[in-house]
Amino acid sequence: MQAAYYIGNKEFSVSAGTLIPPASDEVRLDVGFVGICGTDMHIYHGVMDQRVAPPQIIGHELSGTVAEIGSNVSNINIGDRVVVRPLDYCGDCPACDAGHSHICHQLKFMGIDTPGAFQQSWTVNARTLHKLPAAVSLEHGALIEPLAVACHDVARSRLKAGEHAVVIGGGPIGQLIAQVAKSVGANVMISEVNNSRLTFAKNNNIKTVNPVTEDLNAEVQAWSNGKGADVVFEVSGVQQAIDAMTQIAAVRGRICMVAIHSEKPQVDLFQFFWKELELLGARVYEATDFEKAIELIATKAIDVAPYISSVSSLSEINDAFASMAGNPQGMKALVNCQTLGDS
Repeated sequence: MQAAYYIGNKEFSVSAGTLIPPASDEVRLDVGFVGICGTDMHIYHGVMDQRVAPPQIIGHELSGTVAEIGSNVSNINIGDRVVVRPLDYCGDCPACDAGHSHICHQLKFMGIDTPGAFQQSWTVNARTLHKLPAAVSLEHGALIEPLAVACHDVARSRLKAGEHAVVIGGGPIGQLIAQVAKSVGANVMISEVNNSRLTFAKNNNIKTVNPVTEDLNAEVQAWSNGKGADVVFEVSGVQQAIDAMTQIAAVRGRICMVAIHSEKPQVDLFQFFWKELELLGARVYEATDFEKAIELIATKAIDVAPYISSVSSLSEINDAFASMAGNPQGMKALVNCQTLGDS
């Protein structure tokens, strides 16, 4: 079998990998499609080499088919089509004991801290798997993981039908948050500076505003009849968004922090006092978020097809990453790990 190893300097080496038989509580997958996400792009640009320790197989947004099961696995069958919730938690720390294994004190993220999915065969713990219904293709299944991120963010925000939600940042996760927010019956607006991403949101029936050419606060106030946003999702990771989020939030509004900031931002704490705001952190996802994401795609409540910018073979992985680096407006490049291509 073949695997793509990130070796540093924006380069992958596709070569023979190791097929690992499953232990008693594990399952071996024939990997189908793997999505390239923002974290993968950070790895590609070399900013996470110390954590990833190349050469390493990365990737964590995937779908696949069960090829082999361990002796103690009873709820999974060979041939099942599945996705992986790529979190390896200890099960014995205070967070795990409290039912929050997704923010385990010793959490390892599969595909970053441990080998990942850009390979034809991947052996994982059975507890990480979620089955795909017949209505969800393997191609669309590769979008379950990022959609689960969005489901977790919306769940953390306690967003309700009829409320006004502003998503600051129109990248893939921001766009998916907007779709999940819309699915619960909220009024949704995306604030984004890139015209291609604004067009993408409009094509998916999301109201948009460009804060460079328009007054974001004035637009939000007019849209919400002077109340402000009940919920603000900060997904951009820039200081300007931090400044805006407290300004546009309604009295007793909730701000959900989704983005990872490279530097400590300055936050206007006075607005938290003045408006009695809430700030909520949102990190990765829980099992229920994966099940919700699967349901949203299976019932066609959310169409993920427009998010797929390209599909490449495993041998074309260098080109797939380069295309995303050269086209930051692209939403989601997929790699088909069962096809090797001509190179």
